Amino acid sequence: MSLLAEDTEAADLGLRWKPGFAALGPAFFTELRPTPLPDPYWVGRSEAVARELGLPTGWHESKATLAALTGSLPVAGARPIATVYSGHQFGVWAGQLGDGRAIMLGETEGGLEVQLKGAGRTPYSRGGDGRAVLRSSIREFLCSEAMHGLGIPTTRALCVTGSDAPVYREEIESAAVVTRVAPSFVRFGHFEHFAANQRDEELSALADYVIDRYYPACRTTDRFGGNAYAAFLEAVSERTAALLAQWQAVGFCHGVMNTDNMSILGLTIDYGPFQFLDGFDPRHICNHSDTQGRYAFNQQPNVAYWNLFCLAQALLPLIGDQEVAVAALESYKTVFPNEFEGRMRAKLGLTEAAEGDRPLIEGVLKLLAAGKVDYTIFWRRLSGYMADGNVEPVRDLFLDRAGFDAWLLSFSQRHAGADRTLAAELMRRSNPKFVLRNHLGQQAIEASQQKDHSGVATLLALLQTPFEEHPGADAYAGFPPDWASTIEISCSS
Repeated sequence: MSLLAEDTEAADLGLRWKPGFAALGPAFFTELRPTPLPDPYWVGRSEAVARELGLPTGWHESKATLAALTGSLPVAGARPIATVYSGHQFGVWAGQLGDGRAIMLGETEGGLEVQLKGAGRTPYSRGGDGRAVLRSSIREFLCSEAMHGLGIPTTRALCVTGSDAPVYREEIESAAVVTRVAPSFVRFGHFEHFAANQRDEELSALADYVIDRYYPACRTTDRFGGNAYAAFLEAVSERTAALLAQWQAVGFCHGVMNTDNMSILGLTIDYGPFQFLDGFDPRHICNHSDTQGRYAFNQQPNVAYWNLFCLAQALLPLIGDQEVAVAALESYKTVFPNEFEGRMRAKLGLTEAAEGDRPLIEGVLKLLAAGKVDYTIFWRRLSGYMADGNVEPVRDLFLDRAGFDAWLLSFSQRHAGADRTLAAELMRRSNPKFVLRNHLGQQAIEASQQKDHSGVATLLALLQTPFEEHPGADAYAGFPPDWASTIEISCSS
């Protein structure tokens, strides 16, 4: 390959690999190699993820590494695979799906799986080209690290590499590859696949693998009469509930919560038509393809619960009792509201629960919705008010001044006698100044399409520490421009 200065057969990333998911056997995956892309170049890199992986200093300086992370050169010691799964898409059974454009290099000795997304066709591409485009790859790279910076469970992203090779979507675009990292990329759909095909042996092997690796406490539980599979379902349900509470509290819309996009570890996974809310609209639909509004912002908690029922149905051959399976989901109904209220109390600077907190939370959300008030800016300004006592920047956000003043009175009474300095500190740790708004991502994408990747690097630095002030970067924390509302993100992104 012309890219390489040295004649080498494989790139040594300095990582050691172990069988991991591949140890389950060929029923679960297809072994294959990525499809090369010509003349790759760096678009963005996360040194934080590089350190997490244990990559050596200067890891990105090798042309062989660049080629390998674009799928153009084998990785020493890795055994690339694409996994098979099925799932429900927009509430309808879609049958077999699988890694249509993601190829897993393997699992490192440190217990992290590494995937190349956009690395070419697999047996599960369903007629697609297996490629990812630069715009969606930049969005996934930045949002993966942004969510981590916010403290929300997520897959991570080591880097984005680009190539001028054409990719055909609604128009011709350039190709890119995201290197994704997670403890596991197993989804609800992996279980649905084997259950739907009545392959109980493989279903059991998969469940045992996931339990033993990630939920070992389920083996010794006394819950559900010691039924490890029911305990596993309950644990997944509770992790999912906690994740959804964090999404709702920060104003994050996933956009395509199909069962094959739900992580068995409760991670945010598969960043496609996502969006952080600008003006607060509980019914906001961020996915242009979601014509029915199934995945609207305020529907996300219920959709997650529905998806968990699909997982329960898939696990039923192992759990053995439908009533037990349903009971294993019951805690979702308490974990989600409790986690959500806890997150919202922190946003309000409240360290302990008290009677009247729920009306206080519901009241401000209704005010925000009525005025389509910018969600992130409101919470950050409210944090500033707690610190300096100047309410005007917050009040100016509302047309309904009387309504806000009435709510502020209740808020102030709730904080009567409290330490405002400590409350302000909690609020600043809970209300980010920076989120990945669509227009910020779009500006970085357009610059990168002209080979200027500085915007990606700037956003990455801000989003990795979104609660910090970052003097000189206020433009990245301001109101979105009018044209931001015209940005359309769809599943094809």
